[in-house]
Amino acid sequence: MNIVDTSGWLEYIADSANAVNYEKSILNINELIVPTIVLYEVFKKILNDYNEDKALIITAHMKLGKVIELDESLAINAAKISNEKRLPMADSIIYATAERFSATIYTQDEHFAKLNNVKYFKKK
Repeated sequence: MNIVDTSGWLEYIADSANAVNYEKSILNINELIVPTIVLYEVFKKILNDYNEDKALIITAHMKLGKVIELDESLAINAAKISNEKRLPMADSIIYATAERFSATIYTQDEHFAKLNNVKYFKKK
């Protein structure tokens, strides 16, 4: 199972030099897990940078993967992870989701760089 962090989705959407690092995970819908916090962050960024129609189209594709809502146990585990690993709230939710599903996180967010089960790509 794979999780593409918000940074990866934004690189893919922008078709940047780093987009190739995320393409396989994004297109492999059967293995894709999408935490709702990632839906939120991507929708907000695309809404701000483009428009609501584009944001809806992109999040519709994201929802083809398995969308994971933040429930009570995930929230509590994320809070523990945040304290232990000094991660911001959204990142700790993403990491807790990855742990729950034994997923690999694909990202260029430095907060994840040294954590287990993370494929970190330095921003070009």
